[in-house]
Amino acid sequence: MANKADPTIHVECPCCHAKLNVDREIGVVLSHEAPVRPPSIDFDDTARLLREQADRVEEKFRLSVEAEKSKEDVLARKFAEGLKKAKDQPIEKPLRDFDLD
Repeated sequence: MANKADPTIHVECPCCHAKLNVDREIGVVLSHEAPVRPPSIDFDDTARLLREQADRVEEKFRLSVEAEKSKEDVLARKFAEGLKKAKDQPIEKPLRDFDLD
């Protein structure tokens, strides 16, 4: 530990292991020294991640093209179902905001 004459405290962060110098009187961090970290990803991993991302994008595009091709059939079926429901229900005059006053 530092002696009483030294106005700074040297502390190591338990989370990231950074070295901090703190002023005792003011309670302010005077300096910060970040820990040295080794690189976590090499170029092979980066290239693999880019290929996987490109494959995911291509798959999403392919699925959207297929959905667009079948969109007309889906809308036609929804329209037919709505038309069938409309034929089964009696015709009613719709309520307007003006009618509620």
